[in-house]
Amino acid sequence: MDTFKQLETLVAVVAHGSLSAAARIEGVVPAVIGRRLDALEERLGAKLLVRTTRSVTLTQEGSAFYEESLRILAELAEAEAAVASGSARARGHLRVSAPAGFGRRHVAPHAASFQQLHPDVKVTLDLSDRLVDLVRDRVDCAIRISDLSDSSLVAIRLAENYRVVVAAPSYLARHGTPRTLDDLTQHNCLSLGESQSRGWTFTRDGEPVNLKVSGTLECNDGAVLHDWALQGYGLTWRSLWEVKDDLSEGRLVTVLDSFSSPDYPVYAMVPQRKFLPLRVRHFIDHLKACYAAPGYWG
Repeated sequence: MDTFKQLETLVAVVAHGSLSAAARIEGVVPAVIGRRLDALEERLGAKLLVRTTRSVTLTQEGSAFYEESLRILAELAEAEAAVASGSARARGHLRVSAPAGFGRRHVAPHAASFQQLHPDVKVTLDLSDRLVDLVRDRVDCAIRISDLSDSSLVAIRLAENYRVVVAAPSYLARHGTPRTLDDLTQHNCLSLGESQSRGWTFTRDGEPVNLKVSGTLECNDGAVLHDWALQGYGLTWRSLWEVKDDLSEGRLVTVLDSFSSPDYPVYAMVPQRKFLPLRVRHFIDHLKACYAAPGYWG
């Protein structure tokens, strides 16, 4: 049985309030509608509707599935209309998540310019350092900076990035400059804290090394760690995009460069590559073009 017909049937039953009403609109007997719903529930292994002789009520699972069915059918209609008209235009609601600091500088401006290029798209940008669940939170695309070794999502590389250990000259003047990774135990390391951080990653003898560091100041906001480093409170491990201006102006300096971390690229994360909505594909291409512009990263 056609999957889309089952979705259309569910939506019609909910919209018209009963199986008989939905059947009357379609011009079939109510038993046909009932068989489609039975087949859908059996395939999903979940009860979607509580049916009585007079009414139907969505279950909790049914309510969630109904909302997704509306979205899927709307996108199908959108795609068919675009093909029929000969102009596939991005449209709909684009939901994007990004880390707060990076998002403010390198996603928000491009989200706005993207919307201007695609006026039929509404953009919602969520800036947060927590890892969102794309499916549960109904996010189309999440921007992440990581090695992604434990991710089950599809990762699309947007730009190169790597991390460096930095400190203010005033801190190094008081406490000395670390020369080896073991020297970090003698320094105040400003970190995200055990609940947020998996440690600082370096390369030693060609192999990645992950070190747990400690210090007297922790914060779950990377911008605060950056500010503390500028004020001379300790060492911190930050992305180059965040500290490059401070390095060029001499407010911060890098240390332990011979143990530089592996690449930490910027990725666009999506639940799956197949059937990616046009608005998501265009947004990812837009970010790639912005990030690849000569001189963008300084």
